[in-house]
Amino acid sequence: MAIWKLHGDGRTVKPGAVVAPEERLSWGATIAMGLQHVVAMFGATFLVPTLTGFPVSTTLLFSGLGTLLFLIVTRNRLPSYLGSSFAFIAPLQAAIATNGMGSALAGIVSVGVLLALIGFVVNVVGVGWIDKAMPPVLAGTIVALIGFNLAPAAWGSVQGGPDGAIVTLAAIILFAVLFKGFLGRISIFLGVLVGYLYEVATGHFTTPNDAGVTPADVIGEAAWFGPPQFAFPDFASPGTWALLPMFLPVVLVLVAENVGHVRGVATMTSPRANRETGRALIGDGAATALAGVFGGSGTTTYGENIGVMAATRVYSTAVYWIAGLTAILLAFSPKIGAVFNSIPPGVLGGATTALYGLIGIIGVKIWVDNGSDFSRPVNQYTAGVALVVAIAQYTMQWGDFRLEGIALGTIAAFAIYHLGNLIARATKNGADDGGPIPAVGQLGGDPQQD
Repeated sequence: MAIWKLHGDGRTVKPGAVVAPEERLSWGATIAMGLQHVVAMFGATFLVPTLTGFPVSTTLLFSGLGTLLFLIVTRNRLPSYLGSSFAFIAPLQAAIATNGMGSALAGIVSVGVLLALIGFVVNVVGVGWIDKAMPPVLAGTIVALIGFNLAPAAWGSVQGGPDGAIVTLAAIILFAVLFKGFLGRISIFLGVLVGYLYEVATGHFTTPNDAGVTPADVIGEAAWFGPPQFAFPDFASPGTWALLPMFLPVVLVLVAENVGHVRGVATMTSPRANRETGRALIGDGAATALAGVFGGSGTTTYGENIGVMAATRVYSTAVYWIAGLTAILLAFSPKIGAVFNSIPPGVLGGATTALYGLIGIIGVKIWVDNGSDFSRPVNQYTAGVALVVAIAQYTMQWGDFRLEGIALGTIAAFAIYHLGNLIARATKNGADDGGPIPAVGQLGGDPQQD
């Protein structure tokens, strides 16, 4: 484990210098920066449980615990916050609607275990095989189809309150356009806050439901302190095993995010960080599996926090210990969970309209940044067919076993791409543009920055 040593005088960072992962500033500055990282991750982390019906407090708890576990597994050498991954939203919503929370948690556990196993393989043989298996054309397609597959869910929320959705969406766009740096990175969180305040001003929180209870009543009655709610995976249900294939594409996204995160940190600090790639995958896999076992959502490395590190030039892992411990403390406040559970559907609809669209555009950005050649038919059909399959929610079923949407689109992308290139090589028509796996960005993080 890396042990922190004081950087300089502990108060300042000289121009051109960075605070390395094994260094720290004074504990006062370290605590302040840790709290800043909590603010940075909070907006995205609360959205996943809010959209999927998971308890916010439980997700916060395992976000904090997952971060600490990640730091331990990576030997305190890789700074990262593990927040809720948006790649889980579509399969979680489908699994809960089809077979309940137990099956959804089983999917999370399965993703975590598989991701950790991939990490062990990377530790032994390196990351090169991932680059070949999922080059930019495929990585971009998988990320894009996850975002665009969620479009109907966003529309469903918008219908629950169109005026709140419009106000929220307009606020998100304005914050993103008008502000740079930190405020720009949390534009979705700020937009939700504006939409929430709009709903308060227009009487939403004083309107009772059929039982005569208002959202304000629920928040007022919630305790300030109390334990999170726990739930457990259900692997015994036959329906669970039929749903697990929907979660496989999430593994691919988490691999891309973690590899991209490690490379980003290595670029900004030291190439030695690349040695932690396998451990990063193991750490995120273990954190995701742990969350799934007790009722939390799956985790990933966060883009917002990378942005904060880039702005402050402080990459100390000590900062993330503070952030993780703070998240754990916040998880023991039911009142915080009640506030987030009271967000109106329209506000969520406005936020998810922006968010899901930006997730899709991250995929397009991967193609652009890596110069993917769409004059080649194999690349055209890889992206085109997979996107239509995912957006239209194509479904194939054999008895209780079913493939649909994201899972089916991902399988189509891999089959078309690799078989197409195999045929192209055999007929000497050339192969794909290749290139290393890109820094895909954090689907639980800020799409603008990734």
